[in-house]
Amino acid sequence: MSDEVSVLIVDDSALMRNLIGHMVSDTPGLVIAEKAMNGKFALDKIPRVNPDVIVLDLEMPEMNGIEFLKEREKRGIKIPVVILSSIARRGAEITMEALSLGASDFIQKPSGSESEDIHLVKNVLVEKLLGYGGSYRKTQGKKVLAPTEYQPKTAPAGQNHDLLTRMSSPPPTEPAKPPAQLRKPAKTDIIAIGISTGGPDALRVVFSQLDADLKVPIVVVQHMPPGFTNEFAKSLDRICPLEVKEAEDGDKLYHGRVLIAQGNKHLLLKRTGKEYSVEVKDGLLVNRHCPSVDVLFRSAARYAGKNAMGILLTGMGADGANGLLELKETGAITIAQDQQSSVVFGMPKEAIRLGAAEKVLGITEIAPFIIDKFNRH
Repeated sequence: MSDEVSVLIVDDSALMRNLIGHMVSDTPGLVIAEKAMNGKFALDKIPRVNPDVIVLDLEMPEMNGIEFLKEREKRGIKIPVVILSSIARRGAEITMEALSLGASDFIQKPSGSESEDIHLVKNVLVEKLLGYGGSYRKTQGKKVLAPTEYQPKTAPAGQNHDLLTRMSSPPPTEPAKPPAQLRKPAKTDIIAIGISTGGPDALRVVFSQLDADLKVPIVVVQHMPPGFTNEFAKSLDRICPLEVKEAEDGDKLYHGRVLIAQGNKHLLLKRTGKEYSVEVKDGLLVNRHCPSVDVLFRSAARYAGKNAMGILLTGMGADGANGLLELKETGAITIAQDQQSSVVFGMPKEAIRLGAAEKVLGITEIAPFIIDKFNRH
């Protein structure tokens, strides 16, 4: 049996099927299971080819992506689905509907449904296919090759350098030494969460388990493109007993409120006296991302310190690892997701390597830990 992740490509465009197929074939650890021109053909092929992950267009004739996901759910098919669609800002609501129907993640086609610019999203596409497909293989008792890290080479042009550019320091080459003194228990004023690949599913698990009377505000950086975070926050608000909204510059933090970072904007914590708020601002990529988890965590370390809780969840790369270490060094409670429940064990793995995580928990253990902490407090 092959150790490679097998991919079913579903798109009505022959050009797109071929271009996506080349990306899959050129990537170590991935192999094409089959191609289908719409959801109906895909459903017919799944029992025969048994793919590990499906890449799915939303706009297709006969059976579109939403209809496919509904039928997939009826048939009890658990194979993860990554949406790859040309629907952009106008289709954010449809994309969130796809996530609510069980799609694991999504990627925007760079321009048009048949654009050869599709190669521009190769890095993020293969990252997600390796991550979700690899996680599914593990649940099926299959072996899987280790995923390869894919790094964009440059930050976007035309953005001004500011203080944020100095926050993109490389990870230390050696694990940091633990603080000399044990942290004293402190009242937690704020919870900061950072997450990337695997985020939509993971946040749904955590937020659906929280208590309505939780006495702490939460701020979240989820790596997501602009135009989608508002609808993403609304989708989480429907399943979370707390208020969930997209962060706006100057938003106040208070008990029972969750703020989600805007796509393509950094989210920073601010404090005036005893009152916390957030700053939403433009900036360069930090650790490949804007918004960046490190930017949020470092602002939390500065303004909340030992009164913060930092949680770093599934994702490729190292964003958030250094920031979590800074939080720990101030005396904050720090948590990393464990390998078994991570879609991609990159960001939490780096934090653990640095000694930044006080606790390592599975995704289903995060909410109970938070609730227990505040019940005891």
